[in-house]
Amino acid sequence: MTTTYAALLRGINVGGSRKVPMADLRTLLADLGHDDVRTYLQSGQAVFSSGHGSEQSLAGEIEQAIEKRFGFGVDVIVRDHAYLRSIADACPFPAADLEPKQLHVTYFSAPVTPERFTEIDQDAYLPEEFRLGDRALYLYAPNGLGRSKLAEHLSKPRINKGVIATTRNWNTVVKLVEMTGA
Repeated sequence: MTTTYAALLRGINVGGSRKVPMADLRTLLADLGHDDVRTYLQSGQAVFSSGHGSEQSLAGEIEQAIEKRFGFGVDVIVRDHAYLRSIADACPFPAADLEPKQLHVTYFSAPVTPERFTEIDQDAYLPEEFRLGDRALYLYAPNGLGRSKLAEHLSKPRINKGVIATTRNWNTVVKLVEMTGA
């Protein structure tokens, strides 16, 4: 059985370092035996179909291939269409009423519990807010991610200790649902 996945690469093609050209990423994924390989934007999203492996094993396979090909490590999270659709559908914020730059999803490599975030006084960051989902965190940042003090706090290593975390804006969340559903 073939499943369509999205691979989310963390921290590539930002600030001129850790360059992974999308054409090379498509070739790498095809060389790993994956089909229907496509990329979205330059910030590290690839969609592919595969008949083997789990999300975790596919992520590990891609991480190893990237390190071998490009000479540096990249954290990768792989998720299937059903998961990506469920994340979009479960958004606790009124996505249709917000600008896409105001809404973000941080995908985690493993489940996270509310206890991880107890040090954060959410009231101190209002009107910014976050809510937890299934291996995801939804962030409402009305002035955008770049100006968000809450996003800055949420990205601290002690908050994300032991998990890979990578954030995408709402346009990308929706596009990945569309691309993996096709």
